Amino acid sequence: MTESTPVKVAADQARAAYRKSTEDFEQFARDGQMPEAVRAFAEKNIAQTREFYDRSKDAFDTILESWEKTFDAAGQGAVALNRKVIDITQRNINSGFEFAKSLAGARTLAEAMALHSTYWQKQLGTLKAQTDEMRELSTSVTADVAEPAKVQVKRGIDELGRAR
Repeated sequence: MTESTPVKVAADQARAAYRKSTEDFEQFARDGQMPEAVRAFAEKNIAQTREFYDRSKDAFDTILESWEKTFDAAGQGAVALNRKVIDITQRNINSGFEFAKSLAGARTLAEAMALHSTYWQKQLGTLKAQTDEMRELSTSVTADVAEPAKVQVKRGIDELGRAR
């Protein structure tokens, strides 16, 4: 994703402010008259702070990327679920119209009752199959949405293990 998001813009602004402050401090440290021990301590502190910042920035960027993937997967999952609901609704409406046509063609009350009974038996089986379709799709969508977070957590645990 190459688009600038408000979060990325804010992160870039924070980085620029940090760099400017660091450069100003480094310039002050070079120009100012301070004891060598204080200068060495300040330079060491700046180097450690920069290193920490770089690691934090990389971790933050990785987290942002993970969130973007999660939100993309959630959006795609929502579209897939909505399409499935529309498909199921269309099938049910078509089935209802077919039943209405066959019922209108019934010549006796017994024939109408038999059509009614057959329709509802078939419809209950269809309802179970449709419920299974929705459950399978929602399980798949949930897994797709959770995958980027799982990867991020695993990466964090691996990095923590290496840091020990």
